[in-house]
Amino acid sequence: MTERLEVRRTAKLYIGGAFPRSESGRSYEVTAHDGRPLAQASRASRKDLREAVVAARAAFPTWSGAAPSLRGQILYRVAEMMEGRRGQFEAELADAGAADPARGVSASIDRWVWYAGWADKLAQVVGATNPVAGPFFNFTLPEPTGVVGIVAPGDQALLGLVSRLAPAIVSGNTTVVVASERSPLPAVSLAEVLATSDVPGGVVNVLTGHTSELVPWLAGHMDVNGLDVTGVPAELLADTERSAADNIKRVHRAPDADPFDQAARSPYEITAFTEFKTVWHPMGA
Repeated sequence: MTERLEVRRTAKLYIGGAFPRSESGRSYEVTAHDGRPLAQASRASRKDLREAVVAARAAFPTWSGAAPSLRGQILYRVAEMMEGRRGQFEAELADAGAADPARGVSASIDRWVWYAGWADKLAQVVGATNPVAGPFFNFTLPEPTGVVGIVAPGDQALLGLVSRLAPAIVSGNTTVVVASERSPLPAVSLAEVLATSDVPGGVVNVLTGHTSELVPWLAGHMDVNGLDVTGVPAELLADTERSAADNIKRVHRAPDADPFDQAARSPYEITAFTEFKTVWHPMGA
């Protein structure tokens, strides 16, 4: 009997709802925590990042204009589909060296559900009807910031990513994600879930590759409106924040909390990439 050869995974990028290889043709080997070879992951280039930003910008009007209740339903659908692929996510977290892969997957699914529930409640909680002197109504309403760059934490390849991604997109932002360099496969599998769910193409774009190569271009891109630096290595953080200041990006870092703890989820993680618009309207009109 002929011995069967294993079909090893070649992880692609996720840009605009499609799965292209890097335009540079480069890839790098992904290994398990014990050194076993797992896959080849695409090594995204500066051009790939630019195309991801273009895709995110193109998706922004439709996603931000969708009814909040619809966005909540779509994010809940992501949680449903992750539940159906639980075994795959658990195996990938085990390969990454997670102490309790089942707990990590459960927490990631639960976090999608938790943030999905905020989609149609955020405006009521953080918005306001303001008292003014005069015959006017005065409302303050939350609006999405725009295109948000997310550098995923390197040591929490799934829960850390979901904890940064879900609050960014629930309010209507679109995103460009730099996945964990060491353990990118959970992010790639999440992209496959997103591609087969109801999330429109371009709302989430996932790049794999070397963090040190991609972060400077993401931070300096003039069409990126916000930047989550939670996963930026300490040696790159100062330069990243300086680059982000060139077009006055909103810069945010996750609170220093156990990712499994309830303190790691908060509506203020949503408002970190939310603008507030005040509207005046004459009474009786």
